[in-house]
Amino acid sequence: MRRADRLFRLVQILRRRKLCRARDLAEELEVSERTIYRDIRDLAASGVPVEGEAGVGYILRDGYDLPPLMFDADEIEALVVAARMVQSWTDPQMARAAGDALTKIEAVLPEKLRGLIGGVPIAVAEIAQEPIAISIPNLRRAIRDRSFIEIDYTDAKGDETKRRVRPLGMLFFGSTWLLACWCELRVAFRVFRADRIRNMDISTERFRPVAGQTLRDYLISEGIEGEILNGIGR
Repeated sequence: MRRADRLFRLVQILRRRKLCRARDLAEELEVSERTIYRDIRDLAASGVPVEGEAGVGYILRDGYDLPPLMFDADEIEALVVAARMVQSWTDPQMARAAGDALTKIEAVLPEKLRGLIGGVPIAVAEIAQEPIAISIPNLRRAIRDRSFIEIDYTDAKGDETKRRVRPLGMLFFGSTWLLACWCELRVAFRVFRADRIRNMDISTERFRPVAGQTLRDYLISEGIEGEILNGIGR
């Protein structure tokens, strides 16, 4: 790997993680820790706002960005497969958005790479899912806007309940979409199957993130860790 490419990747890794140890950076970039220390020093000298020290770890201050480099073949393949998963497993609105995103990506690729978009030899089959009565695009919007919602829910025993919740995020397990939320009634995290929500009303009232009550906090409480947490705010 060229040094310029390594430095760019180093910045990208620092952007997506809260704290990075030199040992972990060296392992991911397949270089020595001594090389990482030198690269960190050079980045800082060039004006990149890297903070930290050897033995503790490094962070990149918020607000810093680099102009993107062109995608390589592996990155294009990953994007295509991800888009095909979205098209096969989500609602029509998000499926269209995934297709539109690929079209935009293809438009900026050099001619020699454009053929990769349609030539990825990985197929994603549709998965049979239980019908969902509520609007998933509206639910996603409520999550994005941090709007309280009220749901009418039927559990596995057939018991019905009404809950006012803070929708935090959606999870996909096999063939089932789940809504992870903070329940105002139980004052605790709760997870509801989307196909068992009979009705949903979105409130005009918004909520603010509360420490200990976020999607990241829920995932950590369930023992989920690693890369999946990198893109999820605190």
